[in-house]
Amino acid sequence: MPKPKPHTLICTVGTSLLYPNLSGLTQESQADPTLDALAQAYSRENWKEVAVQLRKIQPTERLCGAEINSVTDLLTHGEVEKSNLHLLYSDTDDGQAIAQILQFYFEADSWKQVQIHCVDGLRDDDPRLFRTHGLRNLAKIFGEQVRHAGGADSCAINATGGYKAQIAIAVLMGQALDIPVFYKHERFNAIIPFPPMPVALDFSLWERASGMFMVLSQRNACEPWERFEGDWDERFEPLVNRVEIDGEDYLELSATGQIFHETFRSRFQAIKATRLPRSATKDEKEAPRLGQHNYGQARERILRFLENLTEDVPYIRYCHTTYWNPDLSESTRFRSSRGNVQGIYSNGTWCVKFRVVTTVNDPDSESTAVIVADLNDRLAEA
Repeated sequence: MPKPKPHTLICTVGTSLLYPNLSGLTQESQADPTLDALAQAYSRENWKEVAVQLRKIQPTERLCGAEINSVTDLLTHGEVEKSNLHLLYSDTDDGQAIAQILQFYFEADSWKQVQIHCVDGLRDDDPRLFRTHGLRNLAKIFGEQVRHAGGADSCAINATGGYKAQIAIAVLMGQALDIPVFYKHERFNAIIPFPPMPVALDFSLWERASGMFMVLSQRNACEPWERFEGDWDERFEPLVNRVEIDGEDYLELSATGQIFHETFRSRFQAIKATRLPRSATKDEKEAPRLGQHNYGQARERILRFLENLTEDVPYIRYCHTTYWNPDLSESTRFRSSRGNVQGIYSNGTWCVKFRVVTTVNDPDSESTAVIVADLNDRLAEA
């Protein structure tokens, strides 16, 4: 039985449609009525009208730009279904203009859903922002859309448009997730598929450190290194950037680290149901146990968090606190501690740590890592 075609196409967006294609039309008068109307609409920045006029031109014409040309070829060759299209554009005025034109164009071309996504920080006037946040955010959006689509089997990536680094991230993301990646060179008619990546990444490394990756993957996150010192592995070094702030060592995910995280988070969501512990019975569920600490005004908030956690997660029997510090800021997450599942909950001024007791009677390192990863994944989705 043939494999179903991907129903979700994720497409990087460049600027060729505007420069030199549409901008070149305005440099001299156009005898062709369609080209003249197109030039006029572009001059007025009427992006919907630009899309209307582009629809009158053969979509394989170079004037239509890399995105329209390549998507047309993918459909013609039966690589994808005409269903869901996601356009990822740069954090610039030109990027937004092109995305709007393409959205109007493809909606008129009977795609079921066309969504545009601005990649924050992906702009070429700030190299550091581009490297530290733009490329990371690009990988993050890829991962989010793959999960929303139902997994890698539902997706394909069109890496034709955009900055060279943007295309490289798209290719790496597709290879890591085993998603077909396509590229159309402007000098060739053929669509070029990229082969899958021939090496495997370490899934267990991500599971053990899922809390750190979830925290650092948040928007523009930059966290003190000392928070993760106890779980540190030298293999994390290529996945992070170290930043010195007020003499202290801080961590932020690199673009490679974001790809690593998005890859394994997507894979984990696809397989976790078969690896998680059994659900607790009603008799096994117990109220949270709070240690003999003076929690002050934080007591009710902590209790509510632990109650909701126990109620929402089927395999948790109960939680009990083991540590309290009214003056310590931490990152809320879950981790493995001496073979047990430890939770850390903080509001930014105080911190409480607690043990999570599950239906696993004799937890080993593998079962603990799976539980920790699932709890961190739930926390990120909350």
